[in-house]
Amino acid sequence: MRIAQIAPLMESVPPRLYGGTERVVHYLTEALVDLGHEVTLFASGDSITRAELVACTREGLRHASNVKDPLPHAMLMLDRVRARAPGFDILHFHTEVLHFPLFNDQPRRTVTTLHGRQDLPDLAALYRGFPDMPLVAVSEHQRAPIPDANVVATVHHGLPKDLFAPTFEPRGGYLAFVGRMSPEKGPLAAIRLARELGLPLRMAAKIDKADESYFREVVRPEIAYDGGIEFVGEISDRDKARFIGEAQALLFPVDRSEPFGLVMIEAMACATPLLAFRVGSVPEVIEDGITGRIVTEFEEALLALPEVVALDRRRIRARFEARFTAERMASDYLEIYRALGRAARLPAPAHLEAAWPPPAVAARPNEVHAP
Repeated sequence: MRIAQIAPLMESVPPRLYGGTERVVHYLTEALVDLGHEVTLFASGDSITRAELVACTREGLRHASNVKDPLPHAMLMLDRVRARAPGFDILHFHTEVLHFPLFNDQPRRTVTTLHGRQDLPDLAALYRGFPDMPLVAVSEHQRAPIPDANVVATVHHGLPKDLFAPTFEPRGGYLAFVGRMSPEKGPLAAIRLARELGLPLRMAAKIDKADESYFREVVRPEIAYDGGIEFVGEISDRDKARFIGEAQALLFPVDRSEPFGLVMIEAMACATPLLAFRVGSVPEVIEDGITGRIVTEFEEALLALPEVVALDRRRIRARFEARFTAERMASDYLEIYRALGRAARLPAPAHLEAAWPPPAVAARPNEVHAP
């Protein structure tokens, strides 16, 4: 197939450091190339790929000091996609909804992965206004607030199988926290957990401009108060395997509707167990008692940690390989692309509805991808 992947422009593909959406686009693009497809990636010029790269900016916009507004650059990219659209069998957008008005006349040649939260009040009206645009959710939890949207499937994210070498006998003796340094990611809860358990905590986190005051005024004093808490900043994939793999457990104390949470499957790839709160997509991703423990209260988390540390790390890695590889993700998307292609040649939208959902994609991932 001739496939276009259209990425956000804020980060390169893959990102240098933090960047979940761009990282997923990279894994998917390279997996599709491995499967023999003709893939074109629309992204920033500092992206690295074995696909054809159409550079739409010189570099990721977060790192461009002269860029104040990303919207003009995104519109220019979409214009380039529109000009080249006849050369593709499918246009796969990862830019949320900005492209809807430009491609509403050919919806069955597009698919849009929703990477962000969908529980925002204005989105339902938007999807009602573009009812034919096929959407893919990254979790069942993410799609729940938009039951009337044209969500044709749920596809969980995946990582290359050999991206992180598993660590079956960790020696770090610490707990790990990886994410953004923002309130909803729960850094204070992670610090409190580690402190009350008497264990060192190492925190690898990105600080967005919007969160600088929160880190400076709220989190940094907590780190400074306790010598057992270490903030290491952002880390690359090259450093992540050791950082997560040597940890006794990864803490995922989010308190918001997390659409997916890529770091959860990164931990599984490293064979590191997780301790997480029951919010968002957590119950879909973590298998309680197998790849981690899911708790509802802080006191329960304190009691659960010995169980988490004792989990079988080889089994955790096996569950990653069964459920969350990039090859599985690419295969799921190919089912969607092909179903859209078949439906595009049918005379009535009712046939498209009858073609959905592709059985291997729409079933709940625990049922489909378990060995």
